[in-house]
Amino acid sequence: MSARCCAGQLACCCGSAGCSLCCNCCPKIRQSRSTRCMYALYFILVVILCCIMMSKTVANEMKEHIPFFEDMCKGIKAGDTCEKLVGYSAVYRVCFGMACFFFIFCLLTLKIDNSKSCRAYIHNGFWFFKLLLLGALCSGAFFIPDQETFLHAWRYVGAVGGFLFIGIQLFLLVEFAHKWNKNWTAGTASNKLWYASLALVTLIMYSVATGGLVLLAVFYTQTDGCVENKIFLGVNGGLCLLISVVAISPWVQERQPHSGLLQSGLISCYVAYLTFSALSSKPVDVVLDEHGKNVTICVPSFGQDLYRDESLVTGLGTGLLIGCIIYSCLTSTTRSSSDALQGRYAAPELEIARCCFCFDPSVDDTEEQQQIKEGPRVIYDEKRGTVYNYSYFHFVFFLASLYVMMTVTSWFNYESAHIEAFFSGSWSIFWVKMASCWICVLLYLGTLVAPLCRPTPHFSV
Repeated sequence: MSARCCAGQLACCCGSAGCSLCCNCCPKIRQSRSTRCMYALYFILVVILCCIMMSKTVANEMKEHIPFFEDMCKGIKAGDTCEKLVGYSAVYRVCFGMACFFFIFCLLTLKIDNSKSCRAYIHNGFWFFKLLLLGALCSGAFFIPDQETFLHAWRYVGAVGGFLFIGIQLFLLVEFAHKWNKNWTAGTASNKLWYASLALVTLIMYSVATGGLVLLAVFYTQTDGCVENKIFLGVNGGLCLLISVVAISPWVQERQPHSGLLQSGLISCYVAYLTFSALSSKPVDVVLDEHGKNVTICVPSFGQDLYRDESLVTGLGTGLLIGCIIYSCLTSTTRSSSDALQGRYAAPELEIARCCFCFDPSVDDTEEQQQIKEGPRVIYDEKRGTVYNYSYFHFVFFLASLYVMMTVTSWFNYESAHIEAFFSGSWSIFWVKMASCWICVLLYLGTLVAPLCRPTPHFSV
């Protein structure tokens, strides 16, 4: 449905006839969702361009199949073999343009709460001109003077923005865990079956976390050697045990009755996932066996066979990377996520327990909203006000642009980075993921310990 609505908005760039032809085939879609899908589509296009720029395979294919390739490169002053259009420096420039695009709209949409304002119309329309603006910004970055100084400074800006993007996602994960437990606990007052639901989900999550850590110990460690992997698994397993004990400790329960094992179980699952992701991103250890041959240790044997097919790993990995970033951006730009980051929460007595608690029932279409349309198939759902924070939406995509820039260029291992080797292991990526794991635990512990430092229990999660 998202792809169809994006196609409809793109067709509107080509005139009313194209818009009518495409939109008549599309299902009804809220205007707020179609707008976010369009910005996500622009983001995906630039990310794909960055992956192409980091691909050695694409560069070699261009040299072989494009006639007069070197003459063309010299003509556009991109170097003898267009080296200025590929590699980490080109990705830095393109992501600089995309980051500027979203930062401009972040400033332009500050304090918009009425979708009928002039600035709101700019946010929700003019897609063809926005595409031109995005292309102009990405292209103009290649003409910035003193490129070495620019790249050096922009690298540190990208690192700060990338870590901030990770921090927002981790904070929202912790808030999601607390919201889940609070919502289902509210249902126990009227129906005791919610206790069984809480217990079942908690048991499943702890089983997944424990089983995951055990499997990591089996596949990523050996009896002799693999000391680093053993240390990391031991530390992260100990952190999972620590947050579980703290969550049900008497002094925490006194201040936060809603704290429990459900939250710590979810965080433990995420810790297990990040530990797996970090260990799989670590450069492999190679030793000589008794026959003098190189043998890879501390990794599962089936992983060695998978990495031999570079095209498969690169394609699947790139698709997964783009999908995860887009999902993180869209889920972290809702009104509830924006309120959570600003410390605004619904009153506990207003909680209504439901299985799909992530979706606010108040956003369902009413009969009046279904009758109000903008275009043939678009439902105008922002009559009473904006359903999400426009400025915060663009700010998250601004940070995501920096995160993509750092991730695609292997963070601080940028000089030897290329997309084919991105998923084969890098110390920079390993430490970023491992640090994310520990930051997530610290954030969760902070939500448990912070109320103990306050004189009154007015802080609750």
